[in-house]
Amino acid sequence: MIASINASATGDTDSGLGDFVELSFPVQGKYAPADHNYGLFAALVRINPEIRQQKALSILTIPGLADKKGKILITENSCLRIRVPIIQIPLVYKLAGKRICLGIHEIQIGIPKIFTLKPAKTLRARIVVIKGYSEPESFLTAVQRQLDNLEISAKVSIPTNKNGELIRKTLKVKRYTIVGFTTEVSDLSEDNSLKLQQWGIGGKRHLGCGYFLPYKRGRNV
Repeated sequence: MIASINASATGDTDSGLGDFVELSFPVQGKYAPADHNYGLFAALVRINPEIRQQKALSILTIPGLADKKGKILITENSCLRIRVPIIQIPLVYKLAGKRICLGIHEIQIGIPKIFTLKPAKTLRARIVVIKGYSEPESFLTAVQRQLDNLEISAKVSIPTNKNGELIRKTLKVKRYTIVGFTTEVSDLSEDNSLKLQQWGIGGKRHLGCGYFLPYKRGRNV
């Protein structure tokens, strides 16, 4: 079963920031903490404090192979993905070649490849958080309101895991634990797909939340 709700909207939004791109930085290292949302953001801000002020900038946590002991193994496919308006590319490019520490683990950031965003009918974010909404029904209603504000008409759902349970996720920010849900948005037009990838849903987008990727045949692409 997938909890779902339909969302539709009309109106006008104009960011004034132009088109967005995604920078994919290769990374080298051995391990990273499994929960490194806040640690990654803090490390990048230490390199370039201007990142903290960029509300249109989204950062995706580094993927790897979970060891089920609180760490992930960095692989040749691991990368740091950041979405920004084109005019902000120089701001983020400063990260290339830098070393960061995530807990006790050192990560080397390489030279990024830059991609334009591609529309897809279905997008999925590993975690979306909306303050004050930690139960599925109220969460989906809150997501609908945000889609309305973005003029996006689509179907939004919380996928289930192999046990048939809605996929609830958490992240730690200092002493706090924040609850969210994996979120899938489908039946998207090309324009709406690009808009959702640009602006995301919910908060904490500097911490890997609300970062939507094209979803196809059971996996993000």
